[in-house]
Amino acid sequence: MKRRDLLAHLTANGCSLLREGGRHSWWHNPDLNKRSSVPRHNEIDNNLARKICKDLGIPAPARF
Repeated sequence: MKRRDLLAHLTANGCSLLREGGRHSWWHNPDLNKRSSVPRHNEIDNNLARKICKDLGIPAPARF
């Protein structure tokens, strides 16, 4: 999945960028007080995208 599609999905589900790390961006779900790192690759593996969504407590993207 494209990184930009994953970031749009995270934003649409109430998550926001917490901070930029060395090689990852940290995203935060303020409703559940959960956070997860998103790598800065153009393509993100579908399993990793599901894990990021699970860590943030949001549903996985419908399209892969």
